[in-house]
Parts: sequence; C-alpha cells; structure tokens
Amino acid sequence: MAFMQQNIWLILTVLTSGLMLVFPNLFSKMGGANGLDVPDAVKLINHENALVLDVRENSEFASGHIANARHIPLGQLKNSLDTLEKYKDQPIVVNCKSGARSAMACGVLRKQGFTKVYNLNGGITAWQRAQMPTTLK
Repeated sequence: MAFMQQNIWLILTVLTSGLMLVFPNLFSKMGGANGLDVPDAVKLINHENALVLDVRENSEFASGHIANARHIPLGQLKNSLDTLEKYKDQPIVVNCKSGARSAMACGVLRKQGFTKVYNLNGGITAWQRAQMPTTLK
C-alpha cells in the first residue's frame, strides 16, 4: 500500500498508457467494424477499389491524407450519408488519426446499411509509420 501511495503518478501514467493502447480496439469492436492493418487496407484499396473515408477534422486532413481519400469529418457524417449511398455495397476503409473516431464512423455506416466497412487500425498514424505515402491535395 505504501508503494502505491508513493508512486501514484507512475501508476496512473501506466494505466493511462495502457488504456490509450486498448481504446481504438474497444471502439472498433463496439462499432461493429472489422479492423484492418495497413497491408490489408492497401490490398482492398488497390484490388477492390475501396473508398478511403477520412473522418478527421479539416486541419488534420489538410496536413496529409491517403491519396484519393474522401473527407467527411465525423461530426458531419450523419448529414452526409446520402453522398456515400453509391458505396453501400463496396468496401470502405475508414480512417482518422488513431482509429477511435473511425471506429465510431464505422458504427454509423453499419447502422445505415453499409455492408463492407473497415476501420484502419491505428489510423493515419499507422499508415505513416508503415511509410505509406500521403498527399496534401
């Protein structure tokens, strides 16, 4: 007990770090989304012409995104579903910065009948860590 009292900040830091690692996976499972790692996402994009849907905010998207990504911030997704209607039965790879917001977006899409929705595990951060290209245009 004395150890915990003397090291409370260390313990809280470890717990917070652990939660941050698990958080995107929890949202992915709650949203009903299938998680994809970067190589599998690339296969879907290249071989099945998957739509890449980036749900980050405008400034995040402007700082670099996956080529040809469709940008709809998460807060605007429900009001923009009609623009995605033609992709209802096509693969959609949803990304954000780390995977949490995109998991929520996957849940929204699934509830609206989109059948092939995938969450990019680790988001654009994982994409960049894998040294995959991003674009500013």
